[in-house]
Amino acid sequence: MVGMHEIDKNPGLKDNIRRWGTDLGFDAIGFSGVDVADAEQNLNAWLAAGCHGEMDYMAAHVTDKGNKRALPAELVPGTRSIITARMNYRPAAADSVEILGNGERAFISRYAVGRDYHKLLRSRLQKLAERITREVGCFAYRVFTDSAPVMEVGLARNSGLGWRGKHTLLLDRKAGSWFFLGEIHTDLKLTTDTPVTDHCGTCTACLAACPTQAIVAPYRLDARLCISYLTIEHKSSIPEALRPLLGNRIYGCDDCQLACPWNRFAPLTRESDFAPRHGLDQATLVELFAWDETEFDQRLAGSPIRRIGHERWLRNIALALGNAPTSDEVLGALRSRAQHPSKLVREHVAWALERHAAATPRTSDAASS
Repeated sequence: MVGMHEIDKNPGLKDNIRRWGTDLGFDAIGFSGVDVADAEQNLNAWLAAGCHGEMDYMAAHVTDKGNKRALPAELVPGTRSIITARMNYRPAAADSVEILGNGERAFISRYAVGRDYHKLLRSRLQKLAERITREVGCFAYRVFTDSAPVMEVGLARNSGLGWRGKHTLLLDRKAGSWFFLGEIHTDLKLTTDTPVTDHCGTCTACLAACPTQAIVAPYRLDARLCISYLTIEHKSSIPEALRPLLGNRIYGCDDCQLACPWNRFAPLTRESDFAPRHGLDQATLVELFAWDETEFDQRLAGSPIRRIGHERWLRNIALALGNAPTSDEVLGALRSRAQHPSKLVREHVAWALERHAAATPRTSDAASS
């Protein structure tokens, strides 16, 4: 990144950027400086405790100056200001609590029932940067959407878009936490916005709601226990002690968000791309378990779910079927994959079948987990 732009002399630019962002579908735009040093100490302690699990990339990008995640100007040399953006994703989907209480259904985190947000947000941020260019001339910038070592929550907090909740997600009094974040690192000199104060108070609803108690303390998440991590990032066998606690959650987990009082006020998304596709907001486990790899790839083209691959998709659903109410349909689905070529799938199918054999008949654990 080259060039140093003195843009403070244009006092209306920030208001224009907010307006252009709204026109592009963003629900809020903020402005941050490059100092997120307060987040680096917490990040280093989290990494030292091993809370990142198999996410080795979280410990990468460390230089003699520190972790680039906490040093925006090291990540993108020349950065002077960061434009942060927020876009609501809460879809008009089947009731999450109802689905979680029905062990025959598959629960998918609501951010993933529609199209992949990465491309959409990157495209909109790029258009915003191009619109700024038409106003101020060429300037150096780089767009990010969960695509590089960026302290998104810390930057969003510093830019006034919300505060870090006890579940570690960004929270806003009007939007809750049902939104995506994106950033534009720039060499523009823009005045920073005022950070939002914490409004969690004494509430610990998110800690109590976590099925695996992954929120080990306020503002501290142990990813190794988190269902979102286990079903998405974790590539190997899911620890047996945690398997019953997954219930029917096959991709991600929204329990901490569903419990958060601030999410009672969260609006629905304006983006049609985030609407549920292929009935993913209320599909049955048996139905999804029957997809072969070709069908998986075709149906989930353009979906964030596709990144985990068919093998882990089957692994996750096998566990959910093991937690489902016993039925001929459920047992038949599991037996159909008992000789699957993947050792990972076979292991989890065998666990599910043994679980049914050991407790027949029984009711679903999904509602209570």
